[in-house]
Amino acid sequence: MAEEKPTIAQIDKSSDEYGAAIDAERGHPKSVNLNRNVTARIQNPLAGIPRTNLFKNVEDFAVEVGMTEQTSLLQKGALVAQDPPAFESIELLDEAEKDALRNEVLHKWRQPWSLYFTVVLCSIGAAVQGWDQTGSNGANLSWPIEFGVPDTGDNATDYNTWIVGIVNAGPYIGSALLGCWLSDPLNFVFGRRGVIFFSAIFCLIPVIGSAFCQNWQQLFVTRLLLGIGMGAKASTVPIYAAENCPAAIRGGLVMSWQMWTAFGIFLGFCANLAVYKVGDIAWRLQLGSAFIPAVPLVVGVYFCPESPRWYIKKGRYQDAFGSLCRLRNTPLQAARDLYYIHAQITEEARIIGKNNYVTRFIELFTIPRVRRATLASFVVMLAQQMCGINIIAFYSSTVFKEAGAGDLQALLASFGFGLVNFVFAWPAVWTIDTYGRRALLLFTFPQMAWTLLAAGLCFIIPEENRAHLGMIAFFIFLFAAFYSPGEGPVPFTYSAEVFPLSHREVGMSWAVATCLFWAAVLSITFPRLLRAFHPVGAFSFYAGLNITALCLIFLFVPETKQRTLEELDYVFAVPTRTHASYQLKKALPWWIKRYIMRRKDVHLEPLYRFEGATAADQVIAVKAMAD
Repeated sequence: MAEEKPTIAQIDKSSDEYGAAIDAERGHPKSVNLNRNVTARIQNPLAGIPRTNLFKNVEDFAVEVGMTEQTSLLQKGALVAQDPPAFESIELLDEAEKDALRNEVLHKWRQPWSLYFTVVLCSIGAAVQGWDQTGSNGANLSWPIEFGVPDTGDNATDYNTWIVGIVNAGPYIGSALLGCWLSDPLNFVFGRRGVIFFSAIFCLIPVIGSAFCQNWQQLFVTRLLLGIGMGAKASTVPIYAAENCPAAIRGGLVMSWQMWTAFGIFLGFCANLAVYKVGDIAWRLQLGSAFIPAVPLVVGVYFCPESPRWYIKKGRYQDAFGSLCRLRNTPLQAARDLYYIHAQITEEARIIGKNNYVTRFIELFTIPRVRRATLASFVVMLAQQMCGINIIAFYSSTVFKEAGAGDLQALLASFGFGLVNFVFAWPAVWTIDTYGRRALLLFTFPQMAWTLLAAGLCFIIPEENRAHLGMIAFFIFLFAAFYSPGEGPVPFTYSAEVFPLSHREVGMSWAVATCLFWAAVLSITFPRLLRAFHPVGAFSFYAGLNITALCLIFLFVPETKQRTLEELDYVFAVPTRTHASYQLKKALPWWIKRYIMRRKDVHLEPLYRFEGATAADQVIAVKAMAD
């Protein structure tokens, strides 16, 4: 009897030995070790497979997943994925298909409306988070007084400052302790869209409830419930966007999460000003109005296609192909991406195998490839709190009052901060995929450090001097201008793309929980820090944290721009020590010689070596032909 052929489900349980045997059988060159890629090679899993073997593999795949009608299309897609720059020489492609592949490079933003609708609609949910931050920011001037816990003025006490900090931290406590960790099991059962719908409900009802609270304890509970929705949403939406977007524009589209967060912050400040003079209910309107952006999210999410990678994870390849057809310009591109994703996920399965929620969480720290992604996402998320942006987003009204502004002046200055934060987020749509995530962080962190330090030192200027408030506001605005195109969009974009599919939900939950936990710590401690250190010391403290974050990013955060989610397996297979050693011994000396000593004759040896053509090489090939 002939030996039974293994199924895709069985491949999920495969070992390294089984994978090596399959490689040999299918004519595949020896694979890169995805746990310890000491040579820093990035390999296309389809590279080097003879066409006959490749077509046979595709035929077997099509039979197994019930897509025999698309066999010919899948074979053409596999040929394109095998050697992206060489698509012009593939005789099986017609001119329309080749033209579509050229447009991926020459007109990379020419994508189906369904893709843009999906990313923008879901990122609207981020506006809830931004609006809530600024709603509570303005409400901090009123609700502590109404509930008998004033944190400023003659009646302020240390106890009151802790209460105000804990209430403001409520959403972040709820997110870090529960909301984020619900993301993985909810995604497993309901998919990306189902989790986004679930989170939108929690971003709608508790927000309305916060406007009707009668004491600070009730307000704290509503904000904890809001945190459940915020955590699940923040852990899912960037993943959903990253899994749907082509590699060439993934950063620009996924960072729409930050764009809408900044827009929500801006709208929140607008709402604060709009209701400033309505009387005692102003703070209720400031908190309750944050429900508005959750409404289109609840209504529209099921008009979006489900993530094709989630369908593939569930073995629903036909549904995945249907989603990709809605998210790509042609069926050929959908077929190419489907088979390439499948090939790379098969490679992932060799080192990861089957697991459950608990083992997936443990493997964040035990599987080398996953552990490096965990470390990198931890660094960028922690850095968002270390940079000090949220001492302004949460407490700008309080800070400006400390600078001698009246209530209206404090709200107007906070409005200016929100406007700068939103406007300067726009350049990142282009720069995040042009210069890269790492480069943006390394450039903006030093700028945030000195601007925050300067803002703190301006508090030394006598309060009666007109320059006192003006200079403080100027440097805070300048700080926001550097934050918005750098540490603003990068953390959520980066964390959504660095984990393998098997650990993407729990990995993103870890990353977002890290971010929001430290946001809760900041929210709780800053009022007390401000009283103890005064503004000069508090701002100087966070300026120093910016330098610390810069060092961590330099050593532990690899670049991810313009790589498919699957190709990043090879990037994060490079040992942390190898990456850090390269940055210290090669990249840093090169930078000093090139930009400090102004030497143009120095060259930097690249860290990564690419074996076999990958998706990014298509950009080089097409642009060369266009020139």
